[in-house]
Amino acid sequence: MATTPLDRTRVARTALKLLNETGLDGLSLRAIAKELDVKAPALYWHFKDKQALLDEMATEMLRRMTEDLAADADAAPDADWRTAVAASMRGLRRHLLMYRDGAKVYSGTHFTDTSYAEPMEAHLRTLTGGGFTPGGAARAWATAYSYTIGYVIEEQAMGPDPAKEEGGYDLEARAERLAAYPLAAAAGQEMFRDFDAGFEKGLTAVVAGIAATMR
Repeated sequence: MATTPLDRTRVARTALKLLNETGLDGLSLRAIAKELDVKAPALYWHFKDKQALLDEMATEMLRRMTEDLAADADAAPDADWRTAVAASMRGLRRHLLMYRDGAKVYSGTHFTDTSYAEPMEAHLRTLTGGGFTPGGAARAWATAYSYTIGYVIEEQAMGPDPAKEEGGYDLEARAERLAAYPLAAAAGQEMFRDFDAGFEKGLTAVVAGIAATMR
């Protein structure tokens, strides 16, 4: 049995490690307990259910992301709001992709501390400094954030299994099924290939839309 005391952070870090092996559907408190060499009931002292664990996992992801992105922010503290928003969304996507099903884990969770507040305040300050009202800044940030989360959820669902480095959407089979719908069939190459380029095109459109309608 483990002799190192358990705490919420240690459990969450172990869960994130296992996530890359099992995916979200395969992640269980029992599997985490086995990895920690404890009995499953020991985890319920810290988490009442799987959702509570996901909340802590998302918070741990945010802590890591904030620490990493802070270095980038220090390198370009006077960035234009467009540049700053785009850079932040790229950083968010990059960190979500570090974990199998990372976007699913991160979305819809409740952070367990206020570690999100300082970076959020900085992002909103950049936007208000760029001419947004406080309400407009909040809506602009939420729009770019929602685009990024949604994009990565689809990207991770349709892309290859990162654990096996295989799989992904069979576009040839899709095209055959949609042979009677040539535009829909051809759209697969744009939607499900080269996710990096697709993200950048969408991000450019989102930032341009924010500038045109929310500022």
